[in-house]
Amino acid sequence: MQKPLIAMLIASAFLTLDAQAADLIQVYQQALANDAVYASARASLAVGQERVPQARSLLLPTVGINGAHTRDDKDFSPWNEGQVGSLPGGGQGIISGGGANTRTNSYTVSLSQPLFRWANWQTYQQSKLLEAISQAQFAQAQQDLITRVAQAYFDVLAAQDTLESTRAQKTATTEQLASAKRNFEVGTQTITDTHEAQAAYDLVVAQEFAAVNDLENKRTALQAIVGDAPAALAPLKPGVTLASPEPSLIDPWVSSAQSQNYGVVSAQLALESSRRDIHKSRAGHYPTLDLIANATRANISGRTSSSGDVNNKAIGVQWNVPLFNGFAVTSRVRESIALEDKARNDLEATRRTAAQGVRQAFRGVNNGLAQVKALEAAEVSSQSALESNKLGYQVGVRINIDVLNAQRQLYSTRRDLSRARYDTIVNGLRLKAAAGSLREDDLVPVNNLLQK
Repeated sequence: MQKPLIAMLIASAFLTLDAQAADLIQVYQQALANDAVYASARASLAVGQERVPQARSLLLPTVGINGAHTRDDKDFSPWNEGQVGSLPGGGQGIISGGGANTRTNSYTVSLSQPLFRWANWQTYQQSKLLEAISQAQFAQAQQDLITRVAQAYFDVLAAQDTLESTRAQKTATTEQLASAKRNFEVGTQTITDTHEAQAAYDLVVAQEFAAVNDLENKRTALQAIVGDAPAALAPLKPGVTLASPEPSLIDPWVSSAQSQNYGVVSAQLALESSRRDIHKSRAGHYPTLDLIANATRANISGRTSSSGDVNNKAIGVQWNVPLFNGFAVTSRVRESIALEDKARNDLEATRRTAAQGVRQAFRGVNNGLAQVKALEAAEVSSQSALESNKLGYQVGVRINIDVLNAQRQLYSTRRDLSRARYDTIVNGLRLKAAAGSLREDDLVPVNNLLQK
């Protein structure tokens, strides 16, 4: 009764571990919430979206109000104060000093509406381009997140496969070492077989330490993206079949990369923005025209003959014609022209880089598919070679080192096969990213290749 119970508990434990394994989409959703690089790109997008309202404000009226409260006290004493003399209005009397005590409360409402400011209009048009650049850069960041998550995910799986293969090889080598020692003790084999088995065992132990360290490094890299790396990841299904790129010709991919790649789109918008800079610099030679209006109300009180309320309203236009500014505008125009030339060359360089990237990814996918097919055949051959060497070793026609080499070849082939599959999948995502067509939905077919 105990053995079936123990077996059931072990099986349920493995089922629990499989249920808790995270797949690629779950890891990607975790990265969306926790990746710092993606969060920074999202904040940059919010910054770029504020460029248009700020530039639009240069075309809209500005209204302001200001006020003042002043107190004016004046005292004066004539030079003949205290003497008898003529008083204002006639007659004689003693002349005395005087003064004034004035209180003034005033406020002014002013309005200014630009009528013709060419630089402001170009700034507004340029702000739309800057917003579009920020959107293209954010879309590029989204694509980068997809490829970074996929790369880190499959790097962990590859490191796990390497560790499992190394440990399986260690188990087989341990058995071979024990067999060589037994055969040496009974005199059927020489000490050379034992030394060879011991050397193979020591080598695989060292490889196991390196594999454990590499797996921890790959998990740390994934954790840097998703925040907290999941305890287990869903592996690929056994014998999975990978799809070829569609379309199968490289020219449509290159054409798409040169026009739809988000790096190219950003460079195109930057070139158009640099052209707006030229118009904005030349606006320094153009006149400006503004509509201005203001209304002032003041209340004056105190010992003054002008006490009362004062109202003043004015409206008109104000113009300014630049005549000479030390050749500063001319210099800025030449600078803007040079920057436009730089942006044009940057666009061409970006197009070439995008085309190169899509060609590399396209070749990577096709070469990966061919490599997977060849390694699948090599795995079958290596398995047959190992079984033949084990049989030959048992009947005495093969020596221990032949079995060890066959084991090493089989495990190395399996490791290379899994690595080739992972690289092919990631190159497929990079191919779509270079062409500017990678979307979150493209993770669904990849996720379907995993064991759930």
